[in-house]
Amino acid sequence: MSKSYTLNQINSVSTQKGISTQNPEKAVNNSFIKTDPNERIEHANGYLKKKDHELDLTSTDVKVVDTDGKEKDDKTPPSVGFFGLFRYADGLDVVLLIFGMIFTFGTGVAFPINMIVYGDVATGFIYNDIYKTKFIHAGANVTFPYGDQYKDLFNYVVNYNYTLYFCMIGLGSVICAYFEFVFWNLSAERQMNKIRKLFYQSVMRQEIGWFDTHQVGELGNVFTQDMQDLASGYGDKTAVFFQWIATWLACYVVALVKGWKLALATISVCPFLVIVGGLTMRWLKNTSVEELKAYSSAGAVAEEVFSAIRTVTAFNGQEKETQRFEQRLAGAHSMATRKGLAFGMSTGAFWFFIFAAMSIAFWYGIELIILKEPGFEPGNVITIFFSVMLGTMSLAQAFPALETMSASRAAAARVFQIIERKSCIDVSSDAGSKPSTVRGNIEIKDIHFHYPSRPDIQVLKGLSLRVDVGKTVALVGSSGSGKSTVVQLIQRFYNPERGQVLLDGNDITNLNLKWLREQIGVVSQEPVLFATTIKENIRYGRMDVTDKEIEEAAKEANAHEFISKFPKGYDTLVGDRGAQMSGGQKQRIAIARALVRNPKILLLDEATSALDNESEAIVQMALEKAQIGRTTIIIAHRLSTIRNADTIYVMVNGEVVEQGTHKDLLQREGAYYGLVKHQEMHKVSEEDEVLEELEQTLVDVPSRIGSPVPAQKELFSQESRKSISEDKVEETNLPEFSMKRILRLNAPEWYLIVMGCLTAIIAGAIHPSFSFLVTEFIGVFSGDPEGMRYTAKILVAIIMGIAVFNFAVRVLLLVCFTNAGANLTRRLRSLTFRAILRQDIAFFDEPNNKVGHLTTRLSNDCTIVQGATGSKIGLVLESIATIVASLVIAFYYSWKLTLVILTFMPIMIGVGIIQGRLITGFSKSDKKSIEATGQIFTESVDNMRTVVSLTREETFIMRYSKIIDYMLSQGLRRAFAAGFFFAMSNGIIFFAYAAAFTYGAYLVQNENLTFNYVFRVFAAIIFGGMSIGRNAASSQDFNKAKLATARLFAIIDRVPSIDSANPEGRISMSFSGAIEFKNVSFHYPARPDAKILNEISFDVKPGEILALVGTSGCGKSTTVSLIERFYDPADGKVLADGDDVKCLNLQWLRSQISVVSQEPILFDASITENIAYGDNNRVVTMEEIIQATRSANIHNFINSLPLGYETNVGRKGTQLSGGQKQRIAIARALIRNPKILLLDEATSALDSESEKIVQEALSEAQKGRTCIVIAHRLSTIQNADKIAIIHKGGVVELGNHSELMAKKGVYYRLQNAQQRK
Repeated sequence: MSKSYTLNQINSVSTQKGISTQNPEKAVNNSFIKTDPNERIEHANGYLKKKDHELDLTSTDVKVVDTDGKEKDDKTPPSVGFFGLFRYADGLDVVLLIFGMIFTFGTGVAFPINMIVYGDVATGFIYNDIYKTKFIHAGANVTFPYGDQYKDLFNYVVNYNYTLYFCMIGLGSVICAYFEFVFWNLSAERQMNKIRKLFYQSVMRQEIGWFDTHQVGELGNVFTQDMQDLASGYGDKTAVFFQWIATWLACYVVALVKGWKLALATISVCPFLVIVGGLTMRWLKNTSVEELKAYSSAGAVAEEVFSAIRTVTAFNGQEKETQRFEQRLAGAHSMATRKGLAFGMSTGAFWFFIFAAMSIAFWYGIELIILKEPGFEPGNVITIFFSVMLGTMSLAQAFPALETMSASRAAAARVFQIIERKSCIDVSSDAGSKPSTVRGNIEIKDIHFHYPSRPDIQVLKGLSLRVDVGKTVALVGSSGSGKSTVVQLIQRFYNPERGQVLLDGNDITNLNLKWLREQIGVVSQEPVLFATTIKENIRYGRMDVTDKEIEEAAKEANAHEFISKFPKGYDTLVGDRGAQMSGGQKQRIAIARALVRNPKILLLDEATSALDNESEAIVQMALEKAQIGRTTIIIAHRLSTIRNADTIYVMVNGEVVEQGTHKDLLQREGAYYGLVKHQEMHKVSEEDEVLEELEQTLVDVPSRIGSPVPAQKELFSQESRKSISEDKVEETNLPEFSMKRILRLNAPEWYLIVMGCLTAIIAGAIHPSFSFLVTEFIGVFSGDPEGMRYTAKILVAIIMGIAVFNFAVRVLLLVCFTNAGANLTRRLRSLTFRAILRQDIAFFDEPNNKVGHLTTRLSNDCTIVQGATGSKIGLVLESIATIVASLVIAFYYSWKLTLVILTFMPIMIGVGIIQGRLITGFSKSDKKSIEATGQIFTESVDNMRTVVSLTREETFIMRYSKIIDYMLSQGLRRAFAAGFFFAMSNGIIFFAYAAAFTYGAYLVQNENLTFNYVFRVFAAIIFGGMSIGRNAASSQDFNKAKLATARLFAIIDRVPSIDSANPEGRISMSFSGAIEFKNVSFHYPARPDAKILNEISFDVKPGEILALVGTSGCGKSTTVSLIERFYDPADGKVLADGDDVKCLNLQWLRSQISVVSQEPILFDASITENIAYGDNNRVVTMEEIIQATRSANIHNFINSLPLGYETNVGRKGTQLSGGQKQRIAIARALIRNPKILLLDEATSALDSESEKIVQEALSEAQKGRTCIVIAHRLSTIQNADKIAIIHKGGVVELGNHSELMAKKGVYYRLQNAQQRK
């Protein structure tokens, strides 16, 4: 026999220290909180400052990382090797990679083959010079020992086909480079398409318990930042890396074949290069991982803040959130600085060893020639020398790709671990039986359960109950008693620790999961709508439903009437998270969505809690009708909605304490009897019955009110076509890219930039000076042995001096620019974040500014900007210095030859420009697609419970996949188009070789140009060309960075019409709190064609209470938004103490107001921090916080928690029940001691017992304050000084209770209806 509990016993048990919670939305997640007693916690600026913690996204458990870098319960993702990056490549991808690699090596060996031809040509120039200087005047008796072919240099170059050889090498390079680019990028696009899909599919199949411990913002950062870093490890960047490696290997092979002694001596530095590369790669990888973690943490803050922008704005939390965001960025800045030092030292070391190799080759080559070693002719020595030099420099050119590959591998570890994680409750699995028929018998047998995030708190303790087919069972009890947990277990969101949930006698763990959930319809307490049309939201209940069935379901849910009044009807967009609908409208659409499934089992978790009572009565009748023939479980605070239930279970602390019918339980006079008497005492049921008449009464209002206006809160009228067109307008209206402006942002680091510029110019000039030394080396071959040795010693000493100097320059260059770039990127992120928070609420209502779009823009664009800052600036300046120095040298020694070589420059520049424009065009398209996928990801993961309940995982995956497939098609087009220009940029240099040496031979032969001048001019141009090529390789990043910078500046420069950052405006030193609306008309900026308020007028004197009553969507909440100045009226004025609110300082105005909304938003922080958020202008003391919680009737509950006030409430407060969240929100409102108190359905989520106490607290809080109360329940407003009945945006009646009764109008009829009941 069941135990019998009284109401007082229920309350006592519910507040014990071991209280359980309903669901993970109501369970306190202590995994987020460190309980180390040695950790010091300080209170400042409303936040409790403690050691930062980070959540490991890829672990199945929560991982805590302290700021000192030590990890607890660490489950780091396994490292991914280079070949591991390609684990998702299919057969075609492998074929593409193989052919891509073949053509990559073909492109790479072009230069080494060219060196062979180059050596033969150099031999001709040297021997021709020897002939002209030593043999041409020696007489006929002296024989020229090297052959007559060298006497006419021009004929030698042309007739021996060296010009043709250069051109053939160029043609081969163009062909190989084209197919290299195409094959690598085709494979990259295909693999990223697959990885993006697999990642999202894996996330969507994870169990709910996994989402309880993973923040959406950090998951979103993996989705954007990590995915972008991973993509950089594929495609042309990796191809170019292997191209340089191929050049390096082939050059060394050529050198070894031509002369192994000299080659081996030169190659001896390679082990040092490998060691430096390996150490650097490890260093860069570690710093990249830490940098990613810091950016993920900052991304989580951004997502949370943008999702709660109305709460942040209402409490003037912009500055606090900006500081929190900047604190998270600090770690990333530190890692970027370390990366700069690592990269600088490694690059400097690389160039040191390159110069060392050149010195060895130079000195030893001269010795071998002097010793007359076989095969060591000047041409062969030059081939060996330049092959080793080119090979070593190619290795150095490949080195920067290691940074990209390290970041890619670090990102892959996180992405791949999520992809490969096996869900313990996998909706995508085909396992499990699918019975042909479902009756709907549900039995819960001896269930024990705790949430994965709270293993220390038992939520259900041996719970057993039964629901027979077609019967209705109601679960009642205080908040946190475990009612909603039962609903979640039936849907198999979690597996019980012990016991069984049976459907028609079958354990649901043995049933197919998707099939099971398709048999269930759910309407929850806080309905979630998706950012699409009303029709599509209802269709999410069953995808094959017809339009007619959608309309019928809407009629059953009492939603058809208000939907039909919208200009677009069922095609009206509901906005991000349904924000454009009122609470009641959202709930009715959610009910229609559940009914359209025609489910066998109906789960109603406070399904009508958000409805006004006149709508609730009608919807309740519809739900009761829908329950016929279905197994139904109802959770409700209002006992009037469950009186007809077949069985009522009373739950306390995870146990059933009573069960029976309404009548039986009343006769027992136990726990249920106490709950009923408590509600009757406060006339809750009578109040509900009175308000059932509201709609019929208001319908009879005379037409003087005005023409019918659609009853709605906020709407989007834009179709997706308009959204796309606006996006195009946005792209075309972007501000011009300004490097000057970027440098102004970097002004605090001016000394680093100046130093970096100087070192970049010096570094750029080193290469041409080195080319000068190289040509001096060629000139040595025509001298005598002793002169050769002497010159060699001098040149080697100079080269090694340059090597040491270059090392210092390189380190200084990269440290300066990386630090400056890191500061700029951090500053740009902060400015963008601050600018977004500065915007008015209308900005966030726009389809292009949904949470997913904004977080993606903040993450991606700020990262991409680095392509135009930091080390990239150094690279550009270095290249410019190299080009200038090269041209000076070239023109000085032979302006004619220089001009001939420079004729190829327009082609090279033109190819680069066209390639850049192609990349820019595709970048715009990719940006739109990435933002769209980011929105889908954020929307689905953030509302995962609703997605899972509706079994709409595949629907979201299909929506996501369509965009990803479009990105693939764009990527394939880009590969073919950009490949041509990539090929031209690679091959044009060989045609320049042909022209240079052919015309150079002519000048030497016919105009007596000194032969080594030809090499000097050509070497200078080649070094300059290599710099252009290296700069062109980063041009794609630069063009993307220009576009990203323009997008960010567009946000930063946007000045909203309601600017919270504007310091102007009057501040009253004696503000009393009087509010007046004078002929206010209003429409939401997104819907200029639909008025929400129609010349509404009323006034509230200081200390008065104004109650607003009306149907959902009549404009009540809009008045609250106008008082907070979220929007400005289209006509009329909103006055505060007689001043137009437009003339008042905005932050000061909002600091005089506190608001408690219908759906309170809490932050992923401690209870203390959430309450202190109520006043962000000062330090809130702990005494004040405790006093506020006592007033809000939440202090005892908080003290019962293991960590008390330091308990983390979870994302959006999901670790607390609805009533607990609401009371914390009330405490937050009271903490600022406001002059004006706005209560928008402030007690709607509370059970009646809590409501009474909170209502008393609110009544006390209202004393001496101007209060505007929006309520559906008359009991909360009858004592108001004024009561305004709102209908269709106008005031129907206004007065106090006595005055309205005397008018015998609408209010009088409501009271008569109450008395009749």
